[in-house]
Amino acid sequence: QVQLVESGGGLVQPGGSLRLACAASGLTFSTYTVGWFRQAPGKEREFVGVRRGIGGATYYSDSVKGRFTISRDDAKKTLYLQMNSLKPEDTAVYYCAAARGIILSAIAVQSNYNYWGQGTQVTVSS
Repeated sequence: QVQLVESGGGLVQPGGSLRLACAASGLTFSTYTVGWFRQAPGKEREFVGVRRGIGGATYYSDSVKGRFTISRDDAKKTLYLQMNSLKPEDTAVYYCAAARGIILSAIAVQSNYNYWGQGTQVTVSS
């Protein structure tokens, strides 16, 4: 049984930093494209960024590029999201997701992801 479990969310002031983690089990983690999506109150879930499997590249949405960094530790089967210079508009539930065999042009399409975590709340507020 595949499980993705996010952790690290919380309350942070604008300009602050948080690091999220997503621990995976039940899948050959290194071969999957794994990424982050988020859903703000009253909005649809949106793409944040992904890291392709087996030494693949990383891609980000324009809204987080330069502030967020995705990394992965395949030995620990864990995906990370380092979030810096946080803004109130980054407030959302953050989800990790995993996809097998996804093509580059489809990395932001949620329906292409096979597995999802339960989400972790990030609140940016003073």
